Amino acid sequence: MRKAEITRKTNETAIEVALNLDGTGKSDCQTGVGFFDHMLDQLARHSLIDITLRAKGDLHIDDHHTVEDCGIALGQALTRALGDKKGIRRYGHFRLAMDDAQVASALDLSARPFLVWNLPFPTAKIGSFDTELVREFFQALATHGGITLHVDLIHGLNSHHIAEAAFKSVARALREAVEPDPRMTGVLPSTKGAL
Repeated sequence: MRKAEITRKTNETAIEVALNLDGTGKSDCQTGVGFFDHMLDQLARHSLIDITLRAKGDLHIDDHHTVEDCGIALGQALTRALGDKKGIRRYGHFRLAMDDAQVASALDLSARPFLVWNLPFPTAKIGSFDTELVREFFQALATHGGITLHVDLIHGLNSHHIAEAAFKSVARALREAVEPDPRMTGVLPSTKGAL
């Protein structure tokens, strides 16, 4: 039941997303942006959320619209799959080390989107991929997924390692937040009565 499919079509991109919150981390993501596909694979694998994503974007211009719109579609799919959010843990955090990089992520599936981003990159590109697009993806995911998301670089030297540590750290925090809480079955994790 915690599954969703989203189709998003604009003049810049055409995106289809299917996800299963109770999956095993299967990923089948094809965006035409190799490094980004690798990061989406990490997001799926370490969150244990099955993600299938197909994107056709205006890559002849650059990768920006494709990366951002994938974040929008994934956020929308996450919101739909979570439904009324009864019985979930809601909060998640994870501090992840990857070689020289260490990234801390904390999130709240609050329906109050906000991004705190302290993740500077030492280089402007990872291969041909613009490192600034990492933030654009997470901004779109947080906004359309209704996530309060904090991502902080503790330390790191290599841009690839920093980006990958960020995706893995957010994935592990997301895994914790979407998991059913056996002590809160059928209960909304909020004193407000709504999320």
